[in-house]
Amino acid sequence: MKKYFLTGLAILLPLAITLAVVGFIINMLTDPFLGIVQPIVCYMNVKGFLFLSQEQVIVYTTKLLILVLLFGFIVLLGMVGRWFAIRSALGFGDRLLHRIPIVNTVYKTTKDIIHTLFSPEKETFKKVVLVPFPRKGVYTLALISTEAPKVCSEKAGKPLVTVLIPTTPNPTTGFLLMYPMEDLIPIDMRPEQAIKYIVSCGMITPEKKPTLV
Repeated sequence: MKKYFLTGLAILLPLAITLAVVGFIINMLTDPFLGIVQPIVCYMNVKGFLFLSQEQVIVYTTKLLILVLLFGFIVLLGMVGRWFAIRSALGFGDRLLHRIPIVNTVYKTTKDIIHTLFSPEKETFKKVVLVPFPRKGVYTLALISTEAPKVCSEKAGKPLVTVLIPTTPNPTTGFLLMYPMEDLIPIDMRPEQAIKYIVSCGMITPEKKPTLV
């Protein structure tokens, strides 16, 4: 009998202690807010349930609601704290990279290029044109970048426009050329259509617009 009692006690005691600790933590977290949330639950006209009286259901529902609200608040607080921590870490890393010789030049140049590419105000690489390349009478697709440097236009004696000619089938490389505006032939093609055409070696062509009969 003693052996069975000790075995049962070994099974029950950890569970009882766990429930006692959990109950203590729940009471510690919810008791300060009972006076605020309980009137709201009472307004919901909660009834008794099974062997629980109406008062017990109100207390348990109130504590459950408080726990849910606390959980949401803690998650929100963690998201805000993590966001600020990430912003601080990124800011520190950015300042550090700007102080390292050689690295700062590459980093700053890359950052400026990316900001230019993804800025909604910029028209960089958003217009497709035909340009003569590699000689007159032969044409290829190009993306307008921006105006050529002033010193280049002055030396050429005319305004120049910088264009990028992507290579096939890898459009991440290409030729950066400067043309007079009169050598550029605007076409009705979106940049993504031009890239598809280049990557596919000419097999994927833009869809033709329906013509009116």
